[in-house]
Amino acid sequence: MKILLCAGAMASLATPAAAETLVDITSTRLSEAHPVPVFKADAAWPRLPEDQMLGQVSGIAVGPDDHVWLTQRPHSLGPTDLGLDSGQALACCRTPSPVLRLDTDGRIVAEWGGPESAPTIDGVNQWPANTHGLFVDDQSNVWIGGNGAGDHAALKFSPEGEYLGQIGLREQTDGNFSESLLGLPADISSAEGSVLLADGYANKRVIGFLDNGEGQFAFERLFGAWGKPPMAPVREGDFDQSQATSTGDGGPQPTGENFGDIVHCVVRGPDETIYVCDRRNNRVQIFRETADGIDFVQNLVIAGETGGTRTATDVGFSPDGKYVYVADMMNGRVWILLRETHEVLGSFGKNGRYLGEFIWLHSLDVDSEGNIYTSEVNTGRRVQKFVMTGYMD
Repeated sequence: MKILLCAGAMASLATPAAAETLVDITSTRLSEAHPVPVFKADAAWPRLPEDQMLGQVSGIAVGPDDHVWLTQRPHSLGPTDLGLDSGQALACCRTPSPVLRLDTDGRIVAEWGGPESAPTIDGVNQWPANTHGLFVDDQSNVWIGGNGAGDHAALKFSPEGEYLGQIGLREQTDGNFSESLLGLPADISSAEGSVLLADGYANKRVIGFLDNGEGQFAFERLFGAWGKPPMAPVREGDFDQSQATSTGDGGPQPTGENFGDIVHCVVRGPDETIYVCDRRNNRVQIFRETADGIDFVQNLVIAGETGGTRTATDVGFSPDGKYVYVADMMNGRVWILLRETHEVLGSFGKNGRYLGEFIWLHSLDVDSEGNIYTSEVNTGRRVQKFVMTGYMD
């Protein structure tokens, strides 16, 4: 194993102007057989207003224009964080809206969200009590899930924050085999009218719907681990954060027959593949969409012996589809894999609070230039940009 600070022979891709703000980070190379992408942390990104502070950032996504979208949790900030809101501080801080759109320089160009953005149905406002997961489709529509009390819905909005529809209903759930109701959906993927949800904080499954583009969604399919029926027990009652590190499940089961306690991500990859983060089992299960349904492809174990919050929380891909990036919450790093074989080539990052380090690494996405954006929850409460600068040959 080689532990590097972005060392090694490599071709630089960073522009001179950008290079002034780039900082070396901890990187690990595990294979000499293939070039390994090299990243540096951008110390000047994001560029938020000086009087604003982010709460827990539970979702991040790159839109078709390379704008970066994120959802953050204002309620995760306390009175000492938000002195301007309470009139008790001279300069800082106040929280921005739950949904932010950042341009490529990291400046806020739009913000919206909260209960006023969602309808009230049968007396229940549909905005999530605790947003979880954000996806931006090819039309820049924004999808948001939730894992707070009663958050059994995934909502769709226009880029301007106009409500366009939803799957499921808050405060209504009916288990793994329901074809209309959800159970604390963690993540969403939408492409060409096909919507997939990692329905995974109460239920333990992936479920798919067809979107007619007019706010109506028709059930398409559902499946559990290995592409089989979702037989794992559902969570009874609300999720609370203590369950994120619980050992009540007996520990990770990287080859287990069912999805574990949190089905955390669903991400479409090249060649009709689907990557599903089975976080508490320290694995990513890979499937392929076919004309006949879903085929199981591979059980990809990510640091399988890890305890605590466990590992696989999100997946991204290099623009050319050659590399897979897997966010590892407990170990505080992004794993770099060769997509063709899923060989682990290396990683970057480590646990910590400094630039290029992670506390509760939660979500990631990749822009058209190969740069990676990450978000952190719990006490991490930030986003970071990692600029792809070349390759270790």
